[in-house]
Amino acid sequence: MTVFAVEYVYAADSTEARNEARPAHREWTGGLAEDGVILASGPYGDGAGALLIFKADNEASLNSVLKQDPFAAAGVIAGIRVTEWSPVTGMLAGLAA
Repeated sequence: MTVFAVEYVYAADSTEARNEARPAHREWTGGLAEDGVILASGPYGDGAGALLIFKADNEASLNSVLKQDPFAAAGVIAGIRVTEWSPVTGMLAGLAA
């Protein structure tokens, strides 16, 4: 398994749509966390986006998962940056293959 850092940039003026989609988004992330697919996630303090840490076989399988996010369906994500990440210190250390 590979660890990926996924950064969301929220669309401008999407606060209302995010608020409407947030319960479904949190249910989706919660289910993925229970399955061990999401290791951590949460919004940035400035409200401009979020960071999600995933485990996936590869980037293609991760992208399939990201398409299922209710935030994607609501059109509130203006940009996504996916980066393979190798945590070496802390609670997530050793999770990367």
